[in-house]
Amino acid sequence: SHTSACVGASTTPATGRIGNNVPMKVALTVNDFLRRAQEVYPERVAVVDEPDQPAESWGEYTYAEMAAKARAQAAALDQLGIAIGERVAIVSQNSARLLTALFGVSGSGRVLVPINFRLVAEEVKYIVQHCGARVLYIDPELDEPLAGVQCEHRFVIGAATDAPAEHAEPSPWTYDEDATATINYTSGTTARPKGVQLTHRNIWLNATTFGWQLGINDRDVYLHTLPQFHCNGWGVLYAVTGMGAQHIILRKIDGTEILRRVQQHGVTVMCAAPAVANAILDAAGHWEGPVPGRDRVRIVCAGAPPPTKTIERIETELGWEFIQIYGLTETTPLLTMNRSRAEYDQLTPADRATKLSRAGAPAIGVEVRISPDGEILARGNHIMGGYWAQPEATADAIHAASDAPDGPTWFHTGDGGIIDDDWYVTISDRKKDVIITGGENVSSIEVEDAVFSHPDVSEVAVIGVPDEKWGEMVLALVVVAPGSTITEADVIAHTRTKLAHYKCPKVVEFRESLARTATGKLQKFKLREPYWADMDRKVH
Repeated sequence: SHTSACVGASTTPATGRIGNNVPMKVALTVNDFLRRAQEVYPERVAVVDEPDQPAESWGEYTYAEMAAKARAQAAALDQLGIAIGERVAIVSQNSARLLTALFGVSGSGRVLVPINFRLVAEEVKYIVQHCGARVLYIDPELDEPLAGVQCEHRFVIGAATDAPAEHAEPSPWTYDEDATATINYTSGTTARPKGVQLTHRNIWLNATTFGWQLGINDRDVYLHTLPQFHCNGWGVLYAVTGMGAQHIILRKIDGTEILRRVQQHGVTVMCAAPAVANAILDAAGHWEGPVPGRDRVRIVCAGAPPPTKTIERIETELGWEFIQIYGLTETTPLLTMNRSRAEYDQLTPADRATKLSRAGAPAIGVEVRISPDGEILARGNHIMGGYWAQPEATADAIHAASDAPDGPTWFHTGDGGIIDDDWYVTISDRKKDVIITGGENVSSIEVEDAVFSHPDVSEVAVIGVPDEKWGEMVLALVVVAPGSTITEADVIAHTRTKLAHYKCPKVVEFRESLARTATGKLQKFKLREPYWADMDRKVH
């Protein structure tokens, strides 16, 4: 049957019996996307893997083959005795294997934990232990750096992990749309990352809404310029799969290589942090001949609002459509989208760029409002199931608004903003001390802990300051112990032994003292002020 070909086919056809006039309700799961592609486009090339993978590249394969690979992965987990709901972690750069795991693991009822490949061993070890993963898959390039990270079943990704259950059928799973599909760890305002539980329902509705508003169709070619671990590629990869569009895997970001893939494969859509967009613009300046993709490519940016000049350059120099979204890992992530509309057609490129620099209007099914103290609040089906094993943190993030304590619950984003008369959101400030650099969240507290572990550091404050390339740059303000001779390079080198490089300070400034309140709390707004004085917004 068609259903038996899916990963972990449901043992019950549906909830409800039509004969007794009970409404049918079928659980929404990630399997819906791959099942449709397998049934409707079985012989179409689904994925073109990165040819330069450290494990042998999977090359090109069809949607029928992709579904078979997902079933094989699920069956291999059966053989290991991994039960429904247990966690399977994977640390990998973009690859066909990671893409398939989003279906093979989650689609069989287990929980996939895609981990940021930039993290150092200590950070990965914490996540693996915190989520209780029984299986850990590691990219071959990361095997040695992560040698100290142990797990009950630890595998280096490659031919050995592809083969174990190649022709076996996985055990059935009774679909549950409220089950956790993935746990995505995000840096927030705490020293340790929090595990965001995204349910099948979260993922399904985010992907279909995103795909609809982005106009994903079967003629699209999607280039994976966004890390697949990053909120499951923002969920767009599920929409691309469901519509039978083609995936082009890019392992490492390089502006010239992105343009080459656009030209070679006829790419039509990609998602990227502003830093990636800047890399493409830089490469376009040295590209011989017409820039590929003009009047064809749409690029979706998020992580931080790019400068209006960058938006204008994308639309004029590249000839690509610029689309901005706003959201968080906790919101799966789509909350708002800003895509050019009919009313903007007669505007100059500069004026249109100004309109597009806003975070956007609420996505279908999403409600947003501003709290009395200026925080952006959101409601909708994209809001996470909660933080893994952290009920107090969940309650802090999801609760009623202060001006309506008996009203509905809202997700508190921690971002300050305004809503215009046409209901477009603009991000104006960050209430939480999170730095967004190159589209990645960095907890200032986490960096402070790492810097402070140096024996010569007596005080430290970490802040984000404007940076043309990365949006924000991590800056450490350090007070050293009397008699110390440590240098900026010493502080940075020490921090790099504790944290992923992108989290570490790019610049260290030494101070005699740091601004504090009467109770001793750091006054980061005062520390940030000189760096942001000429900026309209307090985020970049």
